[in-house]
Amino acid sequence: MRTPDTPAALPEAARRPLRADAQRNRDSILAAAAATFAEDGAGAQMDAIAVRAGVGVGTLYRHFPTKEALLGEMVRRKFALMVGRARAAQDQDGEPFEVFAGLLRDNAETMAADAATQDALVRQGQEVWDAAAAEKAELMALVEPLIERAKRAGTLRADFSRWDIPVLMCGVSATMGSSGPAGGDWRRHLEIVLDGLRARPA
Repeated sequence: MRTPDTPAALPEAARRPLRADAQRNRDSILAAAAATFAEDGAGAQMDAIAVRAGVGVGTLYRHFPTKEALLGEMVRRKFALMVGRARAAQDQDGEPFEVFAGLLRDNAETMAADAATQDALVRQGQEVWDAAAAEKAELMALVEPLIERAKRAGTLRADFSRWDIPVLMCGVSATMGSSGPAGGDWRRHLEIVLDGLRARPA
């Protein structure tokens, strides 16, 4: 399986060695994009990101030719963070269902802090998802043993599979951006969903 460190998992621009000044510019762009996308979601403007990064718009577009490419890199980084958590969960002590549920809670907190990731889960197109394809595939593979362990413990419903997770998390992500009477109470939404995943006595 490819990992985020293998060449095939990275965009071409990220694979080529960069001069020190170019690397600094790229790092500044990514830091500014993370902050701006987290605040404004996918509607963030490239000009605003360039200003925040302290670089010219031309420099920004040399590193990321489209906003989708930049957003894709942001989403890829979020999934890489989730992959790290899933790896750590493999050796985590505790009741298996709660280990799995804790991973979902932590990943939901990450999404809640980043409007762009929320938007990507609900609305963004294939270009954004393609950027994170390797990380997403690795994450799905890593949650499989956590799910099976909870099933063997008899605390996770037997018909749940890893393929249910994207639907679950997309629904919670939609609640994060909602308004009205529910007030965007995504944590309550997630806890209700998790309760529905618990195995029930026959």
